[in-house]
Amino acid sequence: MPDIKQAKILIMATDGFEQSELEVPKAKLGEAGAQVTVAAPKSRRTPDSIRGWDETDWGRPVKVDADIESIDASAYDALVLPGGQINPDKLRLEPKALEILRSFLSAGKVVAAICHAPWLLVEVGAAKGRKMTSFASIKTDVINAGAEWHDLPVVTDKGIVTSRNPGDLDAFSAKIIEEIQEGRHDRAAA
Repeated sequence: MPDIKQAKILIMATDGFEQSELEVPKAKLGEAGAQVTVAAPKSRRTPDSIRGWDETDWGRPVKVDADIESIDASAYDALVLPGGQINPDKLRLEPKALEILRSFLSAGKVVAAICHAPWLLVEVGAAKGRKMTSFASIKTDVINAGAEWHDLPVVTDKGIVTSRNPGDLDAFSAKIIEEIQEGRHDRAAA
C-alpha cells in the first residue's frame, strides 16, 4: 500500500477516548487522502456516536461510521487506537475489539496506539520483544509485558507505532502515514 490516498484506515474507539487522540489523527489522515472509518462497539452510550474525554471532563461526540461487530479487518490497511484511560480499558473487555487487533497484527498491517492504548497491545501479547512507548503511567505495564520502553514522541517496531500523549500527535500522525506507505511489515502473529 504505497499510496496513502488509496489507504483505508480504521479508528477503533469507544466512549472515553482522549478527544484530540482521535480527532487529530482522523483529520490528518483524511487530509492526506486516506479513507477513515470510526468504529465502536455496540455497548457505547448512544447508537450513532461516541463521546470523548477532553482533558478534565467529557468532551464532544464523534460520529460512529460502523459497529466493530460488523468490521472485517481485511478491508482495512491500518488500525489507529486512540488513548485516554477509559477507552482502551473498556475496549480490552470487548472480544471483537481484540479479534480485530489480532487480525491486523497477524496480517502485518500498521497498528498505531497512543497514550493508554498500548494496553490493548499488552492484552493481546503484542508488546513482548518490541520497542514501544506509552503514557508514563502505564510504562510499568508495558515493560512487564516484555517491551523495551522508550521515552520518545513516537516509537516504531515492525509496523507498530506508539506515542506517549497528545503532545506527540503531529509525530504520531506523520509516522502512521509513513508506515502505511512502506507497506506490510513482517511480524509474528499476536
